[in-house]
Amino acid sequence: QVQLVESGGGLVQAGGSLRLSCVGSGFSFSDFGMSWYRRRPGKEREMVASISNTGDNTRYRDSVKGRFTISRDNSRTRMELQMERLEPEDTAVYYCNAWRIGYHLDYWGEGIQVTVSS
Repeated sequence: QVQLVESGGGLVQAGGSLRLSCVGSGFSFSDFGMSWYRRRPGKEREMVASISNTGDNTRYRDSVKGRFTISRDNSRTRMELQMERLEPEDTAVYYCNAWRIGYHLDYWGEGIQVTVSS
């Protein structure tokens, strides 16, 4: 069955770094675009970063541009989010998402907590 498993979350002080990983299985990973979403306390879920299936195209929400970097390794069915200069406002549950346009396919991980202390 399809699985997206996130890892790498935790507690970090403001200004610190974390690297989130997501490993996919049960689907053709290289055919899917991948994204990281987050749900901050009391807020709606929001897209943080997105990467095309080939890795050639990336997008970021404005608040993380220059601080976060999304990447993927299709040979390892793995996606990562390197987060630098973390801010308390980055505190959220982060979700891995796999999507395939035109096929109405959309998969989600269970989420992982990132807490940034001030």
